[in-house]
Amino acid sequence: MISRRTFAKQTGTAITALLLPTTIFPMNNEKSYKMGLQAFTIRDTMENDLIGSLKTVQSLGYEDLELYGFNPDSVSYYGHSAKDFKLLLDDLGLSSSSCHYGFSDYMNSGEAELDKYIDACIKGATALNHSYITWPWMAPEFRNLETFKKLPELLNKIGEKVTAAGLGFAYHNHDFEFVDYNGQTGYDIIMSQTDPELVKLQLDLYWAVHSSKLSPADLIAKQPERFVMWHIKDMDKVTRNYSELGNGSIDYATMLPKLDKSGLEYYYLEQGGNFAVNSIQSITDSANYFKAYLQKYL
Repeated sequence: MISRRTFAKQTGTAITALLLPTTIFPMNNEKSYKMGLQAFTIRDTMENDLIGSLKTVQSLGYEDLELYGFNPDSVSYYGHSAKDFKLLLDDLGLSSSSCHYGFSDYMNSGEAELDKYIDACIKGATALNHSYITWPWMAPEFRNLETFKKLPELLNKIGEKVTAAGLGFAYHNHDFEFVDYNGQTGYDIIMSQTDPELVKLQLDLYWAVHSSKLSPADLIAKQPERFVMWHIKDMDKVTRNYSELGNGSIDYATMLPKLDKSGLEYYYLEQGGNFAVNSIQSITDSANYFKAYLQKYL
């Protein structure tokens, strides 16, 4: 039983809370996102001048990176051990929340070889303080219904091992996941037959707009808590190739406010090619446009 004194104290606290400015009590679903960049966008300059490229990225306002190019034999990134690369990022005030790891190369490997690769990924990701290990694509020879029928078991296996190590595992889409096989797509199979706790989803908004019959909002609405990461890039108005943000046909100013962000933890701006001038100018233009017109929606 609640005493009269306790009741009065609780009631007074509640009334005081109602009278205080709402900014003191932020909504539970409010999140703060770092402006992220998928480093593959500037792979040419990363190869030629790694430190200079990272300094430029930081100067443009990017705070978080999604990496690529992991070397499992040496557990290294861009010729640096995971530990040393983490120190480099720390010195520049950058973080790395995810990396695209080459699981497609191991789809026909034996269990021992795959496990060895997963262990190396976990070791590297842990050293870099990643939140996610991400499956980025499949080689062309695997892009078929037969593979998609087998894929959930493999994704669950990887996800189980990665999750047990205290990390998250996510699958990144391109266009081939949305090919229709008599009313069913590969993405349907992944979403319905993998464990939501073990396999999260990184939604490439460009590819979803480009290739899916469903809008990104429709896809996310199916299982909103699974979509923990987004890739944000624009689509050329004529060729439908990649484009700098603001130069293309995707109306992000209308799209982003409508997307369910309940599961979202990270987003990355990206442009895989088709640069108007060069990769550095493209990440500059995209960053400027994003900060001016789109960042307020995240």
